[in-house]
Amino acid sequence: MTPVLYLAQRGTAFVLAFAVTIHLVTIIYAIRGGLTAGEILARTHGNRWFLGFYLVFVIAAAIHAPIGLRSVLREWAKWRGRSLDLAMLAVSALLLVLGVRAAFAVYLA
Repeated sequence: MTPVLYLAQRGTAFVLAFAVTIHLVTIIYAIRGGLTAGEILARTHGNRWFLGFYLVFVIAAAIHAPIGLRSVLREWAKWRGRSLDLAMLAVSALLLVLGVRAAFAVYLA
């Protein structure tokens, strides 16, 4: 793993640790409060803080996950070279597009 990838994965791990904690606390709060899906959507609709938080979450995940997957594939599948890097860029782009679409879908709902 290159130093840039190492730092990117560790930096995004820090962001994800914070984001996952906030996300889980929010879920627990909503469930214990008896909120329905409709009530949750009503609270998130048009909320820029919600959108910003989840966009940061998505970007961190889209960077972090492919770096880890790349390491696993290099070790287990012995996959090396440019094709692996391009495949992981594709995975990153897919995660980014799907995550951003989901965040905006909830924000605009």
